[in-house]
Amino acid sequence: MGRGWGLLVGLLGVVWLLRSGQGEEQQQETAAQRCFCQVSGYLDDCTCDVETIDKFNNYRLFPRLQKLLESDYFRYYKVNLRKPCPFWNDINQCGRRDCAVKPCHSPTSLRSVSRLSDLPFVSHCFSASHEETQKAVLQWTKHDDSSDSFCEVDDIQSPDAEYVDLLLNPERYTGYKGPDAWRIWSVIYEENCFKPQTIQRPLASGQGELFSSSLVYWLVGLCVEKRAFYRLISGLHASINVHLSARYLLQDNWLEKKWGHNVTEFQQRFDGVLTEGEGPRRLKNLYFLYLIELRALSKVLPFFERPDFQLFTGNKVQDVENKELLLEILHEVKSFPLHFDENSFFAGDKNEAHKLKEDFRLHFRNISRIMDCVGCFKCRLWGKLQTQGLGTALKILFSEKLIANMPESGPSYEFQLTRQEIVSLFNAFGRISTSVRELENFRHLLQNVH
Repeated sequence: MGRGWGLLVGLLGVVWLLRSGQGEEQQQETAAQRCFCQVSGYLDDCTCDVETIDKFNNYRLFPRLQKLLESDYFRYYKVNLRKPCPFWNDINQCGRRDCAVKPCHSPTSLRSVSRLSDLPFVSHCFSASHEETQKAVLQWTKHDDSSDSFCEVDDIQSPDAEYVDLLLNPERYTGYKGPDAWRIWSVIYEENCFKPQTIQRPLASGQGELFSSSLVYWLVGLCVEKRAFYRLISGLHASINVHLSARYLLQDNWLEKKWGHNVTEFQQRFDGVLTEGEGPRRLKNLYFLYLIELRALSKVLPFFERPDFQLFTGNKVQDVENKELLLEILHEVKSFPLHFDENSFFAGDKNEAHKLKEDFRLHFRNISRIMDCVGCFKCRLWGKLQTQGLGTALKILFSEKLIANMPESGPSYEFQLTRQEIVSLFNAFGRISTSVRELENFRHLLQNVH
């Protein structure tokens, strides 16, 4: 009997030691593992893997893209931040100073020139000769047909539209959060993303975020186009949250303001445990968004290669150098070995495909209108720019035949991009490229966090 009890006690001891060891192993799981547990290998609906994107973006594309976006042509974006919200009236404006946007102001020497609002960028920020100014006006107002647009674009002729220097108004944490911020994303996901009519996706707003343990299941029931639409919006949301976590206000006193990486904020948005498994999927959707916009840039190369196209700023030497850099970047993009295959989109019955494409466009246009309901002006600025950039990318992907049939010289009437579309396209992709680069930084920062 004593021998039997001794054996039983020994077995229980072994079991306890094994469980204790497992507990220690679970405790040793790092925050990096919890956030990036699914962010590796091949992406859903794609033949590309995360590691290939990281290497291509971080070491070949990102540095040159940042240099391009610092140039005069790309750093100025015209936007109307005073447009009223078309969906509700009770907007609580963010009163924090970090929510404010610093616009450019028109020099006196240019105020008498006709149609200043049509200038590429000089009208509110720099001076230029009247002759060059008139050429710019004519060049950029010839083609502005928005019938094929995926966005509700601002009227840049409006007196409320102003040029903004994006480098002086960087996207970063502003303190804008809570019910108002949550309401924006709630409307986007609930009313503008495709989902089966019989399913109501549960929402929780503990951190102003949207969580759904059932989301992955109803996505499986959607066609590839509708699934892709959701993943694009989720990827955009994730990218914005990466920026806010990477440029967080860490210190604010009379002496200085210090911005930097906030790993706690990043964990709250992407940790697999804290987000009920949703966070890592959001990061995968960010990579999906990257591939979509990368594909659009590779498709639009012929438009920018045309000798008639110029990045006009009034500085001829700089304009030539910037076009050379732009084409260098686009050729690099073209060389990417594992581009997304958009031929799977709208490949079924022609009538159904046409209706689905139109639904796709209308849903996205509606999302672009929701950006005018954002109460933080700096958040509104970057939301409008990135939404228009993604809309321009979609326009390019759905205009492949029109791009192929463009004349080598002279005006292109079938396919055209306005300056607003060009600036938003590259800046939006620059934001996503920055997010992918920042994920590498967060991986290192979270290695030793438990």
